Amino acid sequence: AGQQKIKAYVPLAGLHSYSTALRSMTQGRGTFSKKFSHYEKAPDEVVQKIITEAKEAK
Repeated sequence: AGQQKIKAYVPLAGLHSYSTALRSMTQGRGTFSKKFSHYEKAPDEVVQKIITEAKEAK
């Protein structure tokens, strides 16, 4: 079978278990690389979660 290249912009948090999932889907043959692209404003629900967790940690 041939190779397939996929290029995507993904939040870093979305890559948490990607390597393991990719290897599982490709019988251990899949690889990936990452490169910083840009910063972007976090969604409001993520901002609120961070604020809540910071307040609870005090």
